[in-house]
Amino acid sequence: MKGIQVQGAGQAAVVELPQPQVREGYALIRVVAASICGTDVSTFRGTNVNVSSYPIVIGHETAGIVEEVGENNQYGIKKGDHVVLDPYVYCGHCYPCSQGRTNCCETLVCLGVHGEGSMCEYFAHPVHMLRKVPMDMPWERIPLAEPLVISMHGLHTCQLKAGEHIVIIGAGAIGLLAGLGALAYGAIPILSDVVDERLELAKSFGIPYTVNPAKEDAVAKVYEITHGRGAECVMEASGSDAGVRSTLDYAAYTGRIALTGWPKHEITLPTNLITKKELQVRGSRNGAGEFEEAIDLIYTGRVPVEKIISKVVPYEELPHMLQELSEHPGDYLKVVGLFSQEG
Repeated sequence: MKGIQVQGAGQAAVVELPQPQVREGYALIRVVAASICGTDVSTFRGTNVNVSSYPIVIGHETAGIVEEVGENNQYGIKKGDHVVLDPYVYCGHCYPCSQGRTNCCETLVCLGVHGEGSMCEYFAHPVHMLRKVPMDMPWERIPLAEPLVISMHGLHTCQLKAGEHIVIIGAGAIGLLAGLGALAYGAIPILSDVVDERLELAKSFGIPYTVNPAKEDAVAKVYEITHGRGAECVMEASGSDAGVRSTLDYAAYTGRIALTGWPKHEITLPTNLITKKELQVRGSRNGAGEFEEAIDLIYTGRVPVEKIISKVVPYEELPHMLQELSEHPGDYLKVVGLFSQEG
């Protein structure tokens, strides 16, 4: 079978791979669509510290058709089902797993990072980590359930409620999806980014407020929008030093903060301000239990993920698109590759 393999920094190709062997508890998936994540791009660049060795098949935003599965499995998965893969394989035994927070498993394996990925024609995956999707759901939208899960997990971590303001820092795919998710919740998103083109895109999506901290007093504008209160919730989705630091300034007293972005190094924060405002600052990693919600939000159109799809290409073009995304990240939000037109 064919797969997309990163062979070293700046080197990716379509390669021939052995077809996977299906063992007990697993299903064989014929991959139809897979999208490129920022993690895939960092792996291509050679800057992903979680990738221990090359070559590696990338990909974890993946949808396909069940080709082979044990009959009468307890999860109701059948041959022919359309599914999206939950790519965060957990042990089920450590302390976080025992609390249902499998996204923080102590030995978590993310496809295409800690192990071989699913950007290939066939992939074997644990049956209990397959999520069924409606048979008439457009294929190019299904892989976006995974990044939407990350965005929704951030909103859940903030405990966002209808009518509340939420500042979302970083108008990339995760930030924009979080903004659309906030709208679906009846909340009021404020997108913050230093790239005006991304903010204009957010406005075209119906995001009511945007701020550019590189060109204006963003804190003053947030307080103006929130009538002097500050934002009840803040979600950091850029991982930048300035972005993380600004969460404390945007937040209202007793505000709730979710740190979703991955900083490249340690960031110093004024903990006296956290105490003074009694802020609730929490990490927000991956997702746990949000796939069904994400699928429903996409299928019903409440979160129109198609808005962030920059390009749909045949899978043979994915190595080229990795190069493009690496060299021109501002030109794309999400690129989807199609492995098959069938289904």
